[in-house]
Amino acid sequence: MKKLFTALCAALLAAAAFAQAALPSVEGEVRKIDTDAKKITLKHGDIPNLDMTGMTMVFRVSDPALLTKVKPGDKVQFTADKVDGALTVLSIAPAN
Repeated sequence: MKKLFTALCAALLAAAAFAQAALPSVEGEVRKIDTDAKKITLKHGDIPNLDMTGMTMVFRVSDPALLTKVKPGDKVQFTADKVDGALTVLSIAPAN
C-alpha cells in the first residue's frame, strides 16, 4: 500500500510539472508595474492556453519578485495561466 501511495504521489508531481512546462511562452511589452498591488500591465500577443487574442491588460503575478526582473518599456517573454480564477503571470524575462 505504501509503494502504491508513493507511486501515485510521484505521478501527480510529474503531471503538475508537465502542465507547468507546457505553457506557451508569449511575447509582450511591459506597460506598467504596480508593486503594491502585485500586478503588471502587458501589451501581449495571443495566449493560446487562455484562448486570448493579443491586447493590453493587467495581470496578477505569482511571485512579486518577478516584478523586479523587468521595467516599463521592456520587451519580454512570459507565461500566464488562470490561478484561483485570476489571470496570472507565472514567469517573465526580458526578451533576447
